[in-house]
Amino acid sequence: MIPDSLKQLLSNVDGQQQAIWQGREVVLFKMAWGEMVISLQGAQILHFCPQGDTDWLWLTPTPQALPGAARGGIPLCWPWFGDERYADESPERNGPFHGLARHAQWHVDAVDEHAEGIEVHLSPVERLHSQLTARVVIQANAQRLNVELISENIGDTPIKTSGALHTYLAVNDTHQCRLEGLSGARYLDKLRDFSEGEQQGTLVIRGAIDRIYHTNEAVLLNDGQRVLRIAKQSSDSTVVWHPDSERPNDIPAETARHFLCVEAANTRLDPVWLVPGAQHLLGTTLSRG
Repeated sequence: MIPDSLKQLLSNVDGQQQAIWQGREVVLFKMAWGEMVISLQGAQILHFCPQGDTDWLWLTPTPQALPGAARGGIPLCWPWFGDERYADESPERNGPFHGLARHAQWHVDAVDEHAEGIEVHLSPVERLHSQLTARVVIQANAQRLNVELISENIGDTPIKTSGALHTYLAVNDTHQCRLEGLSGARYLDKLRDFSEGEQQGTLVIRGAIDRIYHTNEAVLLNDGQRVLRIAKQSSDSTVVWHPDSERPNDIPAETARHFLCVEAANTRLDPVWLVPGAQHLLGTTLSRG
C-alpha cells in the first residue's frame, strides 16, 4: 500500500538514505531483511515491508501539505490521545488534536545495524513540553516491527498523560477483516456518544467503527489473505478505527477499504500518571500471526 512516488524513491536505495517525499525529510532503509521508511516529521514510520512479503502498513497517496501530518503508517499521539488535553498548568494544554509529537520535527540519534535487522533511535529537534520529554525506539527485521514511545517527567510535579501508536494496517478489504482476541473485552463506542458495550466473539468489520477496548491482550488481524499479530506494552486500551464512507479528505475513495487502524493506546480508560523522574514506555509489536 505504498504510494508510487515513495516506491520510486525506494527503488534507488541500497542500504540507508535520506530523501524528500511530499516536502518531508524521510529516512529510507532497503536491506536484506526488507524495507522501511521513517518521516522525520513526527518520527512516523510510513512504510514497512519484510523481505518477500507485501506492505504491512497503509499510507495515503495524497498526504496533507505541510505543516499537516501524513495519514498512515504509525503516527505518534503524544502527550495526549484525541482531544484529552488534561487540565494541568502547562502551556501545552490547548495544543492540537492527538498532541504535539506528530507535527514536530525529529532527528535520528542512532542507527544500530545487526545481522537480523536494525534499531533506530529518534528524539524531537526542539523540546515539545515543559515537563515531559519523548523519544522513540524502532526495531525492524524480517519477522517483526517493534515501536516504543518513551515518555519521561523531567519536571517537579506529577503529570497525567495519554497517547497512542496510531497504526494503519494494510488490508485486502476492510469489510473482510476479522479481529480475534477482543472477546469479552468492554469497550467505549465513540460513534455512539461513548456508550459502553462488551465484545461478543470475533470482531467483524462491516462499516464505520471507532471503539476503545479495555484490554492489554494481543489481537490477531485476519483479512483473508494474511494474519498479523498486534501485541503491545504498557497499554490497557486498544483502539479500533475505520471511517468507512465518512472518510477524511486525505483518504482517496479507491484506497478507503485497504486499511484498518488497530492502536496500542493509553486513553481515558488507562491514563498514565508520571511522577517527577518517572518514565513510561508505550509499545506495539507487529509480527506474522
